[in-house]
Amino acid sequence: MLVVLLTGIFAPAAFASEDDGYNYSYWGEAVPAPDPYRAERVVYGKDLGIGPMSAPQDLYISEAGLVYIADTGNSRIIVLNKKLQVERVIDGFDNGSNHDAFNQPEGVFADADGRLFVADTQNRRIVELAADGALTRIIAEPKSSLIREGFQYAPIKVVADKAQRLYVISRGSYEGIMEFDSGGAFSGFVGTNRVKFNPMDLFWKRISTKKQRDQMEQFIPLEFNNIAIDTDGFMYTTTVEENSSRPIKKLNPSGVDILRSEGYFPPKGDIRTLDTGSIPGSSIFADVTQDVSGMYSALDSKRGRIFTYDKDGNLLYMFGGLGAEQGKFRSPAAIGMLGEQVIVLDKDNNRLTVLEPTRYGSLIREAVVSLDNGKVDQSSEAWGKVLQLNSNFEVAYIGIGKSLMKQGDNKAAMEYFKLGNNREKYSEAFKRYRKQIVMDHFGTIVLCIAAAVGLAYAGTRFARRRAASGYYSEIGALKNPFYTMIHPFNGFWEMKFERKGRIKIAVGIVLLLVLLTIIKRQYSGFVVNFNNPAALNSINELKYILLPFLLWCVANWSLTTLMDGEGKFKEIVMAAGYSLMPFVVIYLPQTLYSNVITKDESSFYYLLDTVAIVWFIALLFVGTMTVHQYTAGKTVVTMLLTLLVIGIMLFLGVLFFSMLQQMISFAVSFYQEMSFRIQ
Repeated sequence: MLVVLLTGIFAPAAFASEDDGYNYSYWGEAVPAPDPYRAERVVYGKDLGIGPMSAPQDLYISEAGLVYIADTGNSRIIVLNKKLQVERVIDGFDNGSNHDAFNQPEGVFADADGRLFVADTQNRRIVELAADGALTRIIAEPKSSLIREGFQYAPIKVVADKAQRLYVISRGSYEGIMEFDSGGAFSGFVGTNRVKFNPMDLFWKRISTKKQRDQMEQFIPLEFNNIAIDTDGFMYTTTVEENSSRPIKKLNPSGVDILRSEGYFPPKGDIRTLDTGSIPGSSIFADVTQDVSGMYSALDSKRGRIFTYDKDGNLLYMFGGLGAEQGKFRSPAAIGMLGEQVIVLDKDNNRLTVLEPTRYGSLIREAVVSLDNGKVDQSSEAWGKVLQLNSNFEVAYIGIGKSLMKQGDNKAAMEYFKLGNNREKYSEAFKRYRKQIVMDHFGTIVLCIAAAVGLAYAGTRFARRRAASGYYSEIGALKNPFYTMIHPFNGFWEMKFERKGRIKIAVGIVLLLVLLTIIKRQYSGFVVNFNNPAALNSINELKYILLPFLLWCVANWSLTTLMDGEGKFKEIVMAAGYSLMPFVVIYLPQTLYSNVITKDESSFYYLLDTVAIVWFIALLFVGTMTVHQYTAGKTVVTMLLTLLVIGIMLFLGVLFFSMLQQMISFAVSFYQEMSFRIQ
């Protein structure tokens, strides 16, 4: 276990290209990952002896292992067994005394009893067939006041629950999923997507005329494009458009989305546009299928990738892609699970691709399933093997942490949750570990607290006696920042008119703040520390503290010389420096406090940040007002104008360096050109 822990700590940071296998780290970086699945074979219609398929649109795999394919272009339903051999082909059925046929069906579903439901798209109906292929009923286009006028019914996907209710997705139905009761009567819409709009567009619509509003794009919900249902009656859906905030949903029978999103990023495929990729934009899911232990896989039609998540929304692995070789797709339309095999239907290549899990993929599946079944030892062992294959996989650390926490080893669980960047679980393990420590060392802890209180009391009395004897009279300058922090009006008055301030102390406060900020960023407790260790740079603290400090002093001095300010530049520096004392006083104890709290107790930590900022602004306000001898109103105006001047200075600085860079580039190019001509 120690070896696994160390490999995670010292694993090199790596980045993956768009064509490699990858997973996303906590920091949003695409890190390399082994292939979880590999193509085992490709199945064409001619291999099945039924002629080539034509633009197949849907795939469903029943609990019995039968594979149903909506061969849309050929207007037929193909049924295969577990070995992907043809069971039968349904291209028509007897409807009374007449022979009826499908017309480009785009959806197919079968229930546990073998009843077949077909979304007969161009015939605008749902066809239900018995297990032997005989017609049971036809559900025609619904008529209801709930359906908007002019709606063109075109069912493209259908599923049924155990109560024999039907859920249908119709093309153009942005109201939601259409629900039909067991008798085939339309009962309403469920799971409607929320309207997505731009606030600026909403503003213009409010002030526009009716004719202008009619010409504008309307705010309508996004359409669903696919649906799947699990054995518990929960429906997984996908949305047709990109940039949706919830492209995958898990709806209960009431249409409420209950999909968990506890991973680093929401279950939405690629979390951002890949800068190096040839296909920009977010993922567009064409289908989703449920798996064992709450896992589910979603098919990205834009880049041909399959993203598999656990029940908490953690991305487990990604595989597939666009291409002509085996294991890639041209236009993937549907996905299904046949045991551990993944089957993808490619409508442009007119084929099925069967993918088998690799050792890496099998170990991940074993770890997730074992933990879900309560086999913590087996799960931890599998996650350890996963880390041997991919030390960048943070979800594996979280999985081991969960197993250790179930075993009661909270301290070790904390280390793994930290490696997996899971603050929620880390906080839970730390809370248990802290309770255990308190119970084991209660007497020692009480004794230490009593000793600390006694020392503080004794130190306070000793300091008062020294102060009464005049011992501190020689170090009044050192006391002044603390005195000013508590008594700002008296302190800044003494600093200006009694010359008790020191420029070197102000500079010392700024430098001390830089040091304490570095300590805070690097050593704050894990539950509140969201800084990427690889991105921490002490030079940045100089840039983010020293530069604003200098800009404030210069801008304020430049401005107040034109506004009858009485403050000298030296006094402005001292006032700004002394105003930073709240940060100096608060940061160190705040950092120590952050290491002994859980996530639920972090509100006081953030409150200290707020207190420090408000205190600093109040001191800066009083200091500016006292140094320049302004009224309160004029001080507020001066401070706002100072911020404006800082913005102008930054703009001019950036402009200057940009022009300087261009001049240097021109000079270098000119020199190179002349050198070539002379030669």
